[in-house]
Amino acid sequence: MMLLVFTRRKLESIHGFSKINSFGDLGFEVCGPLGRFAVDIMIVLAQAGFCISYLIFIANTLAYVFNADNQASILGLSSKTVYLWACFPFQLGLNSIATLTHLAPLSIFADVVDLAAVGVVMVEDVLVFLKNRPELKAFGGFSVFFYGLGVAVYSFEGIGMILPLELEAKYKDKFGKVLALCMAFISLLYGAFGILGYMAFGEETKDIITTNLGAGLISTLVQLGLCVNLFITFPLMMNPVYEVVERRLCDSRYCLWLRWVVVLGVSLVALLVPNFADFLSLVGSSVCCALGFVLPAAFHLMVFKKELGWDGLIMDAVIVVLGVIMGVSGTWSSLLEIFASKA
Repeated sequence: MMLLVFTRRKLESIHGFSKINSFGDLGFEVCGPLGRFAVDIMIVLAQAGFCISYLIFIANTLAYVFNADNQASILGLSSKTVYLWACFPFQLGLNSIATLTHLAPLSIFADVVDLAAVGVVMVEDVLVFLKNRPELKAFGGFSVFFYGLGVAVYSFEGIGMILPLELEAKYKDKFGKVLALCMAFISLLYGAFGILGYMAFGEETKDIITTNLGAGLISTLVQLGLCVNLFITFPLMMNPVYEVVERRLCDSRYCLWLRWVVVLGVSLVALLVPNFADFLSLVGSSVCCALGFVLPAAFHLMVFKKELGWDGLIMDAVIVVLGVIMGVSGTWSSLLEIFASKA
């Protein structure tokens, strides 16, 4: 993430470079129109993919909470479909907000709700583990490892947001330190959340962990809290998509109807995706590896190649190679899982 920031600052300090507002702008300055096009395509696929998974999670969770058998129909439609479309008009309203700054209070509220819900789930996991002590595997094999790696890369889904956030930061000199502290905290939180969930339920762990918790008031509140978090986060994660489509179709002007069409498209795709975890791993392994590892290190290497020592050159090269290996292996594992589940 910080390689993108360093590269942007370097290019903007050189006379003749225009202000770089996004990942796509950075791709253009480094590699020309082809660089911008490649970044734009991957940003749209990744960010829209995140938001599709949000809608899948919300619809599945609400169906589980309010229609326990998940087979109940409402007006001839499945409960998941009804809940997804119930979110649609409210998302149109939230996605009509033009700037990230106006979404900041909602984002803070969503984060508080999320932390509370995650904390409750982790405590519940510990209690279940102490009671049941399920059989656990230390290592599930390389196919499972690379599949999980895709989900893990997906989890750090903010690469497309870094340049817009740094652009709007009041104290830019402190941005790197704040980002590092946040990412360290999130890494510990995600790691603990995953480990405790598996320790509690073993091979019975479901792709949406809250469905393992069973019925009850606390479980219901936790699941609803996570739904609120993702519901509010949706317009934040769609912001880079709007930046791309409005720049390409509306000369970077705010366009309400275009945003609504994009939200409709994302909602329709969410209806067609069968499995939550498989979709996460596929998105994470394919476009997220390229956006999170390969492109930032490649851009940094191209811009700083005359200033980097051998250690810097090797570090950038290692990140690129690592990203390619994780992307290819993870995508292959994810596709195998998707086709196996359909067979």
